[in-house]
Amino acid sequence: MARKSRKNIEAEPVRAAALNTALYIRLSVEDGNGRGNSIENQRLILNDYVLDKPEFRVFDTYIDNGLTGTNFDRPSFKRMLSDIENGKISCVIVKDLSRLGRNSIDTGYYIEQYFAQHKVRFIALNDMFDTADESNTQNGILLPLKNMVNEAYALDIGKKIKAQAHQAMLDGEYIGARAPFGYKKSPDDCHKLIIDESAAPTVRRIFEWFAEGDGLNTITVRLNEMGVETSSVHKSKTSELDKHYTLNRDWTTFTVSHILDNPVYTGDMVQGKSTIVEHKQQHNISPEDYIVVKNTHEPIISRELFERVQEIRAAVREEYKSKPIDPYTENIFKGKVFCPHCGKPLHRQRAKRKTMPDVYRLHCLSPSRVSKAACIGVNIDESVVINCVSAAIKERLSALDVSFSKTVIEENTDAVLKKERTSKRRELERIQGLIKGLYESLVGGIISSEDYEEFKTGYAKQADELKFDIEHLDGEISALELKHKQRLDIKSAANSFNDDGQLTVDLINRLIERIEISHDREINIIFRSDGKESRN
Repeated sequence: MARKSRKNIEAEPVRAAALNTALYIRLSVEDGNGRGNSIENQRLILNDYVLDKPEFRVFDTYIDNGLTGTNFDRPSFKRMLSDIENGKISCVIVKDLSRLGRNSIDTGYYIEQYFAQHKVRFIALNDMFDTADESNTQNGILLPLKNMVNEAYALDIGKKIKAQAHQAMLDGEYIGARAPFGYKKSPDDCHKLIIDESAAPTVRRIFEWFAEGDGLNTITVRLNEMGVETSSVHKSKTSELDKHYTLNRDWTTFTVSHILDNPVYTGDMVQGKSTIVEHKQQHNISPEDYIVVKNTHEPIISRELFERVQEIRAAVREEYKSKPIDPYTENIFKGKVFCPHCGKPLHRQRAKRKTMPDVYRLHCLSPSRVSKAACIGVNIDESVVINCVSAAIKERLSALDVSFSKTVIEENTDAVLKKERTSKRRELERIQGLIKGLYESLVGGIISSEDYEEFKTGYAKQADELKFDIEHLDGEISALELKHKQRLDIKSAANSFNDDGQLTVDLINRLIERIEISHDREINIIFRSDGKESRN
């Protein structure tokens, strides 16, 4: 049998396993209106690149549309990281570095540390950057600079967008995402408001009713009982609301009040009511600093009617301010008591008495604030609830057959974990010492550079595993200590309760998740991490 020559054997290529590859795409307002960075264009470039390269197997395409590159709080990016950490991805490809991010520090972290730690290859096509190309030192040197340029570009674009928006407001152009209820955006110019004839009559009725003497609550109930569509329900039938917008199907006094205070219905554009501080928090600004442009669109109501409404509202506010403040007692059930029929929180109301202490009642507002048909209602003395909850807590504390101190099992577990952590810390110090000694041996000519790299890689792997184990042990020990601390806190609150029999906000928050009170005054107490306990 003829033998294959060595030449032929060496000529046979060795095909490496294909890398599960993530194609990451990002587009935001920073990119302007150009087509170069469009979702479609990025997808085309990335797919074209991997088309004839069998070493890449596309696992998934991750797209963040309309999200800034100055931070990494992006849904698809987080999903990609999750897939990386679950071992599903070995390579990430983007059109250019700015697609990954425009924050120099965080972008550098992901490229130089995170991807390397997870053995993920990273490629930025237009920047000709590939972490697998060790000889590409030039790009390695330029990477921090490019990231800084991207970050500066994002900040500059952000300032330009803000400046353009400010100028648009000065020009009387509407820049909001959604038109105010009663208006819609012109199909010919999204910065111009036109009357929404199906919603404007509701706005007129609200102003007229209030001017005639009806209060906010009366108007709210009337709208709900008439079945008038709320603003969010009405807008949901247009293209102005996306699927993530929360629909409120009931009118509220807040919504009615907001409409009555808005001068947009007189034909004036009033914008710039808030500002962003340090790119994070939104703060309201003084009314005298609002940007007001007169007569920018057709009015729904007259200026006379609007001014009359503002006079009435100002008089109501002044009357309220003139009343002496008689503070309520502490609401120990705040955020805990609910109506099981409509699901809404119960309202705490005070009945003042001249010669006796005030009486507090808990009741559902739905019949009086939404509509009579919204809920059958709940009305109960707070003292009844206090007595019921006190009895339930006493019974529960006495039934808790659990020591408030650490159990023997927890003590032993805690000791074992701490001993293991100490051992691993010592081993990590030993490994780190060996790594330091390796370099000294290399410089002294005791070991070769090949041996140095081999030993260093092995020791580094051991060190990483030890660090991971220590971090995991820290978490377990912290969890045990937190559990014990919570027990001690409950014990302290319980002792205080047993001493004076007084319910406190602290004890209720620690023990109780929710209290439901039905129309027939059945009280259901739902304890934390427990089932349901009923009291009549």
